[in-house]
Amino acid sequence: MNEFTGKRAVVTGGTRGIGAAIAQRLREEGAEVLITARSGADEPDFIRADVRTREGIEAIAAAAGEVDILVHNAGGAAPYDSASAIPDEVWQDALDLNYLASVRLNALLVPGMQNRGDGRIVHISSAATLTPMGPFLHYTAAKAALENYSRGLALELAPAGIRVNTVSPGRTATPGGEETRKQWAEDTLPGVPLGRDGLPGDIADAVLFLVSDRASWLTGRNLIVDGGEFPIG
Repeated sequence: MNEFTGKRAVVTGGTRGIGAAIAQRLREEGAEVLITARSGADEPDFIRADVRTREGIEAIAAAAGEVDILVHNAGGAAPYDSASAIPDEVWQDALDLNYLASVRLNALLVPGMQNRGDGRIVHISSAATLTPMGPFLHYTAAKAALENYSRGLALELAPAGIRVNTVSPGRTATPGGEETRKQWAEDTLPGVPLGRDGLPGDIADAVLFLVSDRASWLTGRNLIVDGGEFPIG
């Protein structure tokens, strides 16, 4: 029997790229997985919802019911010429998508985990928070807030048997991220020491580890998966 047989998981932003890879890995290990996105095919395991809105969050929570594993993958932002060029409404949108969506969905789904005395939560952040740049500052600031929130939530929920961790990918080959990766690579960042961009499966494997029993003594951590690219400390 696979480890996750009988477990129910939710993966936001789960229709493509990293989210789709995470959902696939969990299904391969026996989990029942509900994926969410703003668009996609209407299927029993898919709910169309915009996590930037309270209505979207409430729809996901209603469809999910009792959840054992929650992976917050939905996120992203378009670059601007500089930090000062980012409009106020874009800052708010970045916060809603990359930070507050996780806070709001957790608020609805965590109580069920607390009642059962078990649960695993993973927030997908970004290794770009280690070297924040003006054009992406709305994105990296929101992700940095997510990391801080994740650490605090982990400490609060640990006595209830709920583990909360973060995965921060480096440059990863995903649909829709080509321009961002190109700008990082050409304008500001050194090469990846391991010689290639990451693949969605690389990130999915890290998530699978953190929600598995093999990581039963890990909580409040930020696992940076970047091929050695970003300096730490």
